[in-house]
Amino acid sequence: MVKIAVMGFGIVGSGVVEVLAENSAGITRRTGTEIAVKYILDIIDGKDSPFANMIIKDFSIIENDPEVKIVVETIGGVGAAYDFTKRSLLAGKSVITSNKELVATKGLELMAIAKEKNVNYLFEASVGGGIPIIRPIGQCIAANEIDEIYGILNGTTNYILTEMIECGTSFEDALKQAQAKGYAESNPTADVEGFDACRKISILSNLCFGRNVDPDSLSVKGISDVELLDVECAESLGYKIKLLGRAVRTGEDKITAYVEPHLMSASALLANVNGVMNAIVIKGNAVGELMFYGPGAGKRPTASAVIADVIDAAKHLAARKCYGWDEGFDGYVTDSAELVTHWYLRVSDKSKAVSAFADAEFVECAALVEGEVILITSPLTRKEMENASSAIEVRASYRILD
Repeated sequence: MVKIAVMGFGIVGSGVVEVLAENSAGITRRTGTEIAVKYILDIIDGKDSPFANMIIKDFSIIENDPEVKIVVETIGGVGAAYDFTKRSLLAGKSVITSNKELVATKGLELMAIAKEKNVNYLFEASVGGGIPIIRPIGQCIAANEIDEIYGILNGTTNYILTEMIECGTSFEDALKQAQAKGYAESNPTADVEGFDACRKISILSNLCFGRNVDPDSLSVKGISDVELLDVECAESLGYKIKLLGRAVRTGEDKITAYVEPHLMSASALLANVNGVMNAIVIKGNAVGELMFYGPGAGKRPTASAVIADVIDAAKHLAARKCYGWDEGFDGYVTDSAELVTHWYLRVSDKSKAVSAFADAEFVECAALVEGEVILITSPLTRKEMENASSAIEVRASYRILD
């Protein structure tokens, strides 16, 4: 029997405890390993919980109990979660987490400690909720050189954009719907401004390309400025707008990574990932293109991913899984503004636009206000696009994912 502790008894933590209890016999049968929760660390009393007898408030009990071999961290943030994770690893315990912020900002340090102590620091649930993505990158497609990874990494923003595309709902009203359904927080900034997706693409970049990417160094643009007018015009041109986190190999030991809304062909698989679902595309030089699809959040899907890591750690108590990445360096992450793409521009002066973008395709759209026009540029960097349009009033601009 392997005994574990769960830190944090919120949505994900309670899901982990419940699913482990519910599926205990099947997990033991399929893996040969019985896993039992000994402690639940939380500030609540949990008197009405069927697991109340396990709830404690003092982390040192977990830290100093040699029976606890694995600690699950679902506290979130980088305060207590960081402190307790570090101390657990130093105490020789493997740690499993769903905490994307902690992995993105402190993962390099924590994995170094795990390596030193010959324990595991695993984080499948930190990206994509219930979608298996970390393990496939580290194992199933480890023979590949990854050229690019991108995807829909946030269910809240995907729900909002889906409502705008399919129902003609404004951003403001779609956000209110998402909040009413529990998909968005009362303060939705981390989701709608792209910071959540940024942390996730940082983690994926680290794994795919092998060096640390500071999420604070990336260009990030969310969906709060997306107008229904551009959603309608994009649809008339055969495109859909999706918020993507994207990382691309740009040279020898160089990458670019960023988050922003893109136009995608309406026939693309990724463009048809709707609602709160997530999907991630990986391009490898041997396997080609793969897409991973599924629920990007939620109590039980995320718990499923956490428990998969718990099982993995339980099977490898005497060995360490080889997940990790090296330090980054100045110039490793190049400016995403230098990435060449076609651009969708909505401008107010066609004559000036024709002069500035002589080789662009100009498109009329019934939804446009008088005097506006849409143009699709030839492949340009952002800097080239901005320089060419400096004398024009650009009312909207989006990269087109070819």
